[in-house]
Amino acid sequence: MLARSLFVCSACGHESPKWHGRCPGCGEWNTLVEEAAPSARAGAGGGGGGLGRRPSRRRVQPVRPVALADVAAPALPRLETGIGELDRLLGGGLVPGSLVLIGGAPGIGKSTITADALGNLAAAGRRTLYVSGEESAAQVKLRAERLGDAALRVPAMAETDLDTVVATIEAERPDVCVVDSVQTLAAAELSGAPGSVGQVREVAGRLAEVGKRRDIAVVLVGHVTKDGALAGPRVLEHLVDCVLQFEGERERTYRTLRALKNRFGSTNDVGVFEMREEGLVEVADASSRFVAEAASGPGSVIACAMEGSRPLLVEVQALVAPTELVPPRRVANGIDRNRLALVLAVLARHAGLALGSSDVFVSVAGGVRIDEPGSDLAVALAVVSAARGVPLANGERPLAAFGEVGLTGELRYVAHPDRRLAETRKFGLERVLHPDSPVQSLRAALAAALEGDRAGSAATPPARAA
Repeated sequence: MLARSLFVCSACGHESPKWHGRCPGCGEWNTLVEEAAPSARAGAGGGGGGLGRRPSRRRVQPVRPVALADVAAPALPRLETGIGELDRLLGGGLVPGSLVLIGGAPGIGKSTITADALGNLAAAGRRTLYVSGEESAAQVKLRAERLGDAALRVPAMAETDLDTVVATIEAERPDVCVVDSVQTLAAAELSGAPGSVGQVREVAGRLAEVGKRRDIAVVLVGHVTKDGALAGPRVLEHLVDCVLQFEGERERTYRTLRALKNRFGSTNDVGVFEMREEGLVEVADASSRFVAEAASGPGSVIACAMEGSRPLLVEVQALVAPTELVPPRRVANGIDRNRLALVLAVLARHAGLALGSSDVFVSVAGGVRIDEPGSDLAVALAVVSAARGVPLANGERPLAAFGEVGLTGELRYVAHPDRRLAETRKFGLERVLHPDSPVQSLRAALAAALEGDRAGSAATPPARAA
């Protein structure tokens, strides 16, 4: 009897009929991954085909290559989900035949946004299907009831067997299918538990095959590890066409959805959502929310960040407190911890601000994460303001800043300064420090920010930046 699965070493490719902790081929530990055994092809030749033996060569006909200019590519309209922030991240909507992976922490809103999107698609006359491997159909209905009547018209099934799910997709032929989640489905030919490396790879491969063959947009909901990375093999992210990841905390109101990979759109944009009683609600103008909630005390600065081609104003808060701990704590929430360490080192070397005996806490308010270096200047100003206990706000209008801080203490150019300045003027922020203003170094920016009324003239952008 032929084995239904085998174990392949991810390091050397050695095949074994059973699992070993250490690969018999290369000696590496924990590298054997279960895979479905390839079925014997008709006409593959004799010779018995033992395990690990190469099949005999078959006579095949060569394929004539076709110039890309002569390839017929039918224009398929995108499927708009009715959620503006989600459609913008996808590049205009779901592409028929595409495979989209949505990841995020438990309870952050993955199932809610997918159910809401399916409801909007069903209301628009699209055929939909919701496959739940974590909840029963009754539990799915309870969540759909607070999303509206449209979500209740979505056909749903609770199933974890991969063959049954694929057969249902083939029979129903939906335009969009959501699988929640990919780690709960299991292929019968594999002995591994659902969620294992082999199972996730087999499930994703089968769903991708049926989706592309039938022009069905498949949305996979994925789990994340304790470090926040997408769970499962790395090949899962390579296999799908688009990877979207929720960021933020379940206890916070705002959630951000970021595109980590997108074959049909940009990977630099971010969508902002707010969790309410009726579900996730998109925040079309996130800057207005963050600016309105910004504090005017010491340690608060508005950062003019860019998410793709979209300017975003967020509040950066800092707290500096004396400590007896050695070494002192450096806590960063919403920015890269290494960028914070770099800014603190430049402040100590070029601004004379020694914080070796103080804890430093920096946070981006609202649960938003900023990954671009253009937030360096705002972080530096917030830390200095918190250390000296001096507010940088002019009345009720907080100070805004953007710019990269170099290792020699200079302010470096960042992309799209005109769009950043236009966004600050939109909300009446008159004091804006940036590399194109008269201040060209970190020391000069700190002096201009701490000079009070005279800082406004130094921080006003020149006419050529308008």
